[in-house]
Amino acid sequence: MVRVGVEVRFLLSILLHYCPSLGNSAMHRVGSAGNASNSVRPRKEKRLTYVLNDADCTKHCAGVNCLAVSKPSESDNCSYLFTGSRDGTLKRWALGEEGATCSTTFESHVDWVNDAVLVGGNTLVSCSSDTTVKAWDCFSDGTCTRTFRQHTDYVTCLAAAEKNRNIVASGGLGGEVFIWDLEAALAPLTKTSEAADGDSSNGTNGSGNSLPVTSLRTISSSNSITSHTNQPQGYVPIAAKGHKESVYALAMNDTGTLLVSGGTEKAVRVWDSRTGTKMMKLRGHTDNIRALLLDSTGRFCLSGSSDSMIRLWDLGQQRCVHSYAVHTDSVWALASTPTFSHVYSGGRDLSLYLTDLSTRESVLLCTKEHPIQQLALHDDGIWVATTDSSVHRWPSEGLNPDKVFQRGGSFLAGNLSFSRARASLEGSTPVPVYRDPTFTIGGIPGIVQHEILNNRRHVLTKDNAGSVKLWEITRGVVIEDYGQVPFEKKEELFEMVSIPAWFTADTRLGSLSIHLDTPQCFSAEMYSADLNITEKAEDDKINLARETLKGLLAHWLAKKKHRFGSQPSANGELSSGRDISARSITLSRVEVDGNAENDSMVYPPFEFSTVSPPSIITEGSQSGPWRKKITGLDGTEDEKDFPWWVLDCILHNRLPPREHTKCSFYLHPCEGSAAQILTQGKLSAPRILRIHKVINYVVEKMVLDKPLDSLSGDGTFAPGLPGGQLQHSIVGDGSLRSGLKPWQKLKPSIEILCNNQVLTPEMSLATVRAYIWKKSEDLVLNYRVSGR
Repeated sequence: MVRVGVEVRFLLSILLHYCPSLGNSAMHRVGSAGNASNSVRPRKEKRLTYVLNDADCTKHCAGVNCLAVSKPSESDNCSYLFTGSRDGTLKRWALGEEGATCSTTFESHVDWVNDAVLVGGNTLVSCSSDTTVKAWDCFSDGTCTRTFRQHTDYVTCLAAAEKNRNIVASGGLGGEVFIWDLEAALAPLTKTSEAADGDSSNGTNGSGNSLPVTSLRTISSSNSITSHTNQPQGYVPIAAKGHKESVYALAMNDTGTLLVSGGTEKAVRVWDSRTGTKMMKLRGHTDNIRALLLDSTGRFCLSGSSDSMIRLWDLGQQRCVHSYAVHTDSVWALASTPTFSHVYSGGRDLSLYLTDLSTRESVLLCTKEHPIQQLALHDDGIWVATTDSSVHRWPSEGLNPDKVFQRGGSFLAGNLSFSRARASLEGSTPVPVYRDPTFTIGGIPGIVQHEILNNRRHVLTKDNAGSVKLWEITRGVVIEDYGQVPFEKKEELFEMVSIPAWFTADTRLGSLSIHLDTPQCFSAEMYSADLNITEKAEDDKINLARETLKGLLAHWLAKKKHRFGSQPSANGELSSGRDISARSITLSRVEVDGNAENDSMVYPPFEFSTVSPPSIITEGSQSGPWRKKITGLDGTEDEKDFPWWVLDCILHNRLPPREHTKCSFYLHPCEGSAAQILTQGKLSAPRILRIHKVINYVVEKMVLDKPLDSLSGDGTFAPGLPGGQLQHSIVGDGSLRSGLKPWQKLKPSIEILCNNQVLTPEMSLATVRAYIWKKSEDLVLNYRVSGR
């Protein structure tokens, strides 16, 4: 027993040494890619992602999750529709008699936008799967005024008070519900509280500049409010603590004194939003609660659930007074008339219904092609958001809904969940009142499938309209649009080349997102000749990630030089709490272009469009993840906003240590060949070395009968350098270029083989190893004189 105790204490001491946070904090979901600064474990560096688009950036390219309609403003008497999408952006649409015009895109979230509400007439609040809540100046050009990072998981829903311009509530998958006083939350912070924020707990505004994150208060078991002592000083939102599982829906009364919430616990919780006090818990649904509404007084509550039921609750009596079996599947969206007499509902069954809450009479307004996500009444119409990228407006008679029932086709809603399903099976499916929407704000098809081709520069994509396109990701452009063809077209695009996997990709946002992680992203190199870069020597090696980063940040670098001059300023030297040069000097090796002027030059294969510029998603040492168009960068961004390794590459031309850039191989005469033995040991060369270089090496040794002086001391194969460097190169057909030495004109014709297969001169060592050799041990190449 004593021995076991000693071993346990020993293991605990190791754990606490390498994971000091285990000793004083609970486990939590980590949103950042980096580790704590006091950890001695290998650090996973923050990544840089760029999101590509080739179409109209004024349109959404993924499902629309949320809607908000503003009242006509006094200045221009124009109403605005705000939409939030799974593409990570929000858009403002000016609504006119002839249609809707996108006037602004709000871009800062780095994941799906799940909900949005208008507060106080000029503030837009949004929440996202990136775990943040953001406040925007809704009539600006897309300015994010503050980012709040209290949630530990996806933030799924928001609620605002119609007559209280300051109160907003947010809920998410972590079971957290926060109640915000926006006037206090958005107030300028004192220098004391700003200084207290430190490096790791800041928010970010739309431009990536750091802004302090507020601390939070939680409700203890006795419902008393307590403050976290380890949070910075500043505004403290109220936490309505009680949910043990995910929260999917919130609603608030007009004055903001009452809050209801629901989620996977299948119960409606009621809170006093002024204190976070739990008031009651209402049970009745048999599945997740997905939508909630409160009337203006806070007396009645409507809930929609994945059990397909809509329930009306009397909060004064604390019971369900009516149930409505209208839908045949999950109810995801609810909207009521101003008098709370009728409810519009939609969901997974693709149908939009109008129900009279008193008579229980229901009518099918329309059917959609996609599940309905959210509804917003506007005059006599209703805006409908679905999992599609388009938004439709349908007639609703919201000011006089009885007109709809006068058209006929209504049915009496049952009060049991199976009643509508049974009616549907019996063939009594209602006929929709409306066939077509009155207006549509079109979206563009989102990318749903992708395949990275083995040349590691091209990606094949397919969108949800079936269109197949070929992208060149180092320029961010579509180089071929194949139309609606089978996605298996990728087989026709196969090239026998082996390039390291230097990036990853996904299509979660409906666009093609390219992820760069250090040091893996710096593993791929190509010769300038293979990229048709005429500004450099043919044999110059081009690092694909470095040149891609230069292309992405060319606008930022130009702005930075304009602001601070061509000579590095204090900011240009990245002087901060952590000096990047000092930090990385022991981890990096310098690779400097021989031509200083070319060092910042962006070569054609890496020039990104300024018409449809990609967006960058990344984070630095302080500000948390952010997103912005590359043309929107103003040159002030620094190590607080960018990963240190990105700046080290762009500003100092340093690349991190990389593995597997060399390929070891043996070079022997073919069996039975009379060719002389040129080497005895193992050779090493860059993975990208072409076979024609090996041919030239063999020719030089055979013709000049030189000693093995083309090998460096460690056995490295070194063509291209003085003293063993071959001064000629081979064209695609194997012929020598002009300017040959006399001995070169007499060269024998040499073939290089692997596994008895003759290799083409254009093949690289990496390609031969991957497709011809196909073994884990060192590559073996054989040579012979042609015809023997």
